[in-house]
Amino acid sequence: MLAFLVTLVAAGVFIGVVITFGDWDAGDDDDSEFWSASDQVAIRQLWIGLLGTPPPDPSNRVADDERAASLGHRLFFDERLSVTGTVACATCHQPEQQFSDGLERGRGVGESGRNTRSIVGSAFSPFQYWDGRRDSLWSQALSPLEDPMEHGSDRMSVVRLIATDPGYRQGYEPLFGPLPAFDDPVRFPARAAPGLEGGVGDAWQAMSAADRDLVSSVFANVGKMIAAYERLIVPGASAFDAYVEAMQKSGGARQQPELGAAATRGLGLFVGRGRCTECHNGPLMTNNEFHNTGILSAPGELPDRGRIDGVREVLANPFNCLGRFSDDPVKRCDEMRYVREGKQLIGSMRTPSLRNSAATAPYMHRGQTADLADAMRHYNTAPDSLIGHNEAKPLVLSDAEVQDLVRFVEAVASPVAADPVWLRPPGLRQRGLPPREE
Repeated sequence: MLAFLVTLVAAGVFIGVVITFGDWDAGDDDDSEFWSASDQVAIRQLWIGLLGTPPPDPSNRVADDERAASLGHRLFFDERLSVTGTVACATCHQPEQQFSDGLERGRGVGESGRNTRSIVGSAFSPFQYWDGRRDSLWSQALSPLEDPMEHGSDRMSVVRLIATDPGYRQGYEPLFGPLPAFDDPVRFPARAAPGLEGGVGDAWQAMSAADRDLVSSVFANVGKMIAAYERLIVPGASAFDAYVEAMQKSGGARQQPELGAAATRGLGLFVGRGRCTECHNGPLMTNNEFHNTGILSAPGELPDRGRIDGVREVLANPFNCLGRFSDDPVKRCDEMRYVREGKQLIGSMRTPSLRNSAATAPYMHRGQTADLADAMRHYNTAPDSLIGHNEAKPLVLSDAEVQDLVRFVEAVASPVAADPVWLRPPGLRQRGLPPREE
């Protein structure tokens, strides 16, 4: 994992990214009766049975505490975490849409700058967001709360909700200790947060350093509870995974009832001439690295700088795993310690998982491609990048082969492997709340 961070070079945001490391055997997607031994190994590496559980997060001591997950579940669906009382995490990360929203860009109290990534399986990634500007689920969960285009709230309002809602307070204190009273309007103004313009930012600066630290500590714990919930949201087995099991039992036979002929041909391309597994590998079908593959800007917009800005943000973020709000006293942050800036990062984005991607259109970091076929045609032609360097090379696949790849990716669709209770709102009153006063 550390190696990719040392070499964080441009990147493929979707299917069929090509990095030229030498010649490739073009015969591994032929029509022979059995997969070759090397193909069987490559196919098995994509199997969901190898996924396991999310890696531990030492920076979050409640990451795997079910009590924290229960509170995080409530927070995830609670619209009171927004300035208008109408936006929750689930507004953009909708369980019925694989925890995405089907829009080109996320819409909260305004429109966000990028496409909403699914959170299914996100606990396995060392970095979050398209540009990797956060290094944990809990630090990521905090950002939308204060984003003027997403929740539009502020940490003082969020912390006061935890302290005044009896259910939250009763659940919080056994996990993190007694909550202070935030009812002194002189010490703790109605709204306050760093980095925000106008009265909200000024109110934060007027607070004492000790009180700002106290509020930020509780705010960090809100993110840790949401992360405990999100760690439960992982992909289940798909038709493709059933195919892998059947293939292994049959000694590598290509034809299995779990996949149709087109999807089987697409699988051959995926591990063969398409070279998709160079970026979309492992059971989540992503290497979680950052690549520039020449995705054009959205109409009328400048190219997105991507990872080069994300590196600067994650290093400066006070909620990263090296910061004082991390629960890890020895700061086991290998990925963060190896993060480096460099012009080779310009325009690169984090490779998304292909698990359930058929249900999360549109694609790319700003929703530039409408469907899977369009996304794959982009990688088939591999146009020059407007900024940085496109590391992809044209695949020269036929239209029929592109459609076969689409059929294969569709076969990786599956339900979320979580108790259905976690996929429904927990019974909070969501609508009809008055907007919070400015």
